[in-house]
Amino acid sequence: EVLETLNPLHYNISSLVPDTMPVATVPILILMCFLFLIWNHEETSSIPGPGYCMGIGPLISHGRFLWMGVGNACNYYNKTYGEFVRVWISGEETFIISK
Repeated sequence: EVLETLNPLHYNISSLVPDTMPVATVPILILMCFLFLIWNHEETSSIPGPGYCMGIGPLISHGRFLWMGVGNACNYYNKTYGEFVRVWISGEETFIISK
């Protein structure tokens, strides 16, 4: 009797999942994709610098400043993007101006 209750074939799986499940998930998936696109959308800036890329760009930018130090990180970004660069430090958009 205990083995019968543990047997997965004993239960009808299709009766546990309602028939409306696939119909309800399609609008939810569309809404999630739409919200993801809105969240991922960044306005293109005319100022060069690393991209936002779902918040990963600011994390990498801030990590580079912590790892390399301010001077070396500024030199790196200036060699990569030019004299006027937009980066993120502590989540704040920061501009590096140098020549």
